[in-house]
Amino acid sequence: MNWRNYIHSDPEILLGKPVIKNTRISVELLLELYGKGWTEEMILESYPRLTREDIRAVFFYLNECLRQELYFPFKATA
Repeated sequence: MNWRNYIHSDPEILLGKPVIKNTRISVELLLELYGKGWTEEMILESYPRLTREDIRAVFFYLNECLRQELYFPFKATA
């Protein structure tokens, strides 16, 4: 899957945060919902414009960000 077919960034939309194309639904929001325990079905029901492919693209995007080390390092805690 090429996540670029599903996700883009535009400075005029949510200050340039990556969003699902043709929506204002950010990658950040979708990851937050998963972190809060939402299922794919819950997300699709709450955001009917999304598709399963849109959601899969979020994880491909995140994977590429991590591979390219596009993340914030943090200090280890004891």
